[in-house]
Amino acid sequence: MDFLRENILSVVIFLPLAGLLAGAFINRESKSALRWLTLAVAVIEFAVSLLLVVWFDPSATGMQLVERYTWIPAYNIEYHVGVDGLSLLLILLTTFLTPLVLLGSWTYIKKQEKDYYLWFLALETGMVGVFASLDLILFYVFWEAMLVPMYIIIGVWGGPRRIYAAVKFFIYTMFGSLLMLIAIIYLYFAHGSQTGAYTFDVLKLYGTYLPASVQGWLFAAFALSFAIKVPLFPFHTWLPDAHVEAPTGGSVILAGVLLKMGTYGYMRFAMPLFPAAANAFLPYLAVLAIIGIIYGALVAMMQPDIKKLVAYSSVSHLGFVILGLVALNIQSVDGAVLQMVNHGLSTGALFLLVGMLYERRHTRELSEFGGIAKKMPVFATIFMIATLSSIGLPGLNGFVGEFLILIGSFFAKPAYAVFAGTGVILGAVYMLRTYQKVFWGRTTNAANEGLKDMSPREIIVMVPILIMIVWIGVYPKPFLAIIQSASKSYIQYVRPRAAALPVYRQGPAFRTPERLK
Repeated sequence: MDFLRENILSVVIFLPLAGLLAGAFINRESKSALRWLTLAVAVIEFAVSLLLVVWFDPSATGMQLVERYTWIPAYNIEYHVGVDGLSLLLILLTTFLTPLVLLGSWTYIKKQEKDYYLWFLALETGMVGVFASLDLILFYVFWEAMLVPMYIIIGVWGGPRRIYAAVKFFIYTMFGSLLMLIAIIYLYFAHGSQTGAYTFDVLKLYGTYLPASVQGWLFAAFALSFAIKVPLFPFHTWLPDAHVEAPTGGSVILAGVLLKMGTYGYMRFAMPLFPAAANAFLPYLAVLAIIGIIYGALVAMMQPDIKKLVAYSSVSHLGFVILGLVALNIQSVDGAVLQMVNHGLSTGALFLLVGMLYERRHTRELSEFGGIAKKMPVFATIFMIATLSSIGLPGLNGFVGEFLILIGSFFAKPAYAVFAGTGVILGAVYMLRTYQKVFWGRTTNAANEGLKDMSPREIIVMVPILIMIVWIGVYPKPFLAIIQSASKSYIQYVRPRAAALPVYRQGPAFRTPERLK
């Protein structure tokens, strides 16, 4: 048990990879055995990841469960991993959604099934590695490694325009990543020239002094890479194509986990590493976040395709997360981190449900549906819960995150909270209108008469997500307790150090009451 505790993060990172290697020896014709193996590996991975919660101390500050080994000594590159409240919840979100995606895909994938399931295990290793890495080169390796499985999942098992969508996704992300790599290398040499200790350890690099102009350029390189991943307006154009063309499992992981890597990157790297530059850019990031909130909602409202509607809703919801991070008070940051998890649950649920509907009708056009609640009452009930979660109904998870973000951003700058609040109203409009068109009214197509309600397997996929949606909505305290130490550390890294570097031309300051600091 001591060995497991000392190496728990490595086990969580590489267990899916071990499952992939085991699955590689299964014959392609043994489809059932392969599905059960990959599902078993993913379930065990989730169970093991729960040990992170058991051994995590919410009252402690700094990184916990740290593992550190020399990797490339010539350049002082290390295998250095650890978790705090931010990374812990995102790792749990990853391990929670992956087995549900695999179980949900059992009857959907008709070709190259072995490759599909094994690529998902490879993707899980990359995603967990990104959230656990504390060495910038290790982080970059996992960041790039994670792109390959998702590119293949979209490109091989996606829709008619899958190649276009996969290439667009890859080029956008790779372009931002290369700029970030240049900034990482510059930071390595800058820190080394000041201290004599060349390192990629992000915790040590937080203290690097940089001239104002240099901070601005390096922050821009990191921020652009993460803005593409969020995606922050106007870098969002790859997202609808990737979501629409990806298979259902790919869309769930893309929305549920991969987009959070952008918001995670801002909180872990871009803002604390370059606090003075971040402070100057805060108002502009806030404006882009608000534009994204309103723009994403308006474009979603006009979509005739249900899946594309949910995809554009992600642009709106992730805008709330960015706004919470830049408001820089404990309420807004707590809300932003919790909303990362909430969005993964609610939007992941919606993509799973849209996929189930598509498998029955082979269309996602709103005009093709109507009155299907009579034929699929269980499906309609679960879809309604996911819809209400997405629009932030009190008592469900979405409300808690959005409420904290709006409260915190109001204290920072009231106008921003007012404008962002319109996104909540617009979200209710397009989601409830979509639900009404699909489930109520008269049946618009005879094909809807033969629809079958959810199977036991599909219900099993959805029930865990519904439990989490209600749990966080009714009793968010355990989750907020995990988050708060990381939120306080983030605020302390960015705000005081930014104020101590007046050489950088400051943007319009946020107003933060003393009680919120």
